[in-house]
Amino acid sequence: MTNELEVDGLVTLQERMVNLINQLQMPLIEVSMVIGNHIKQLMNSLNEHIVNTGAVFPEKVTAHWPLSNTSNTASENKMDLDKIISIVDDDRMDILATLIRVTLIETEMALDDGILALRMWEQLARSQLSLASSPGQLFSPIILPEEW
Repeated sequence: MTNELEVDGLVTLQERMVNLINQLQMPLIEVSMVIGNHIKQLMNSLNEHIVNTGAVFPEKVTAHWPLSNTSNTASENKMDLDKIISIVDDDRMDILATLIRVTLIETEMALDDGILALRMWEQLARSQLSLASSPGQLFSPIILPEEW
């Protein structure tokens, strides 16, 4: 029964994120920033748990997943980080962040399961970010694979 609840929680999180991101046509940079922030917060909690209990978690939970693309194309355009940050839509990012937070709480998802669910998104976003060669590409909607 517990395994079934865990799977249901993961599916719920995935479905809600896909639907919201598609509905809002969220740019790659915004999705990436929200996912990165949530993973950072969850990792802080996990690291605290590890220190307190001595628990050990697999590297797939504690570290970034490798990028799926092998592109080594370095961007020749210098991207002004301050300008990029000033352009992002904070309200849209807050909506996604709230959806993730509420779903993690509502489904009572275990900390490591929540991190794993977001690692998949992080890998997707990092792969697409690594291919971006101009600031405009950062603000294109994130491309979700069909099977998502």
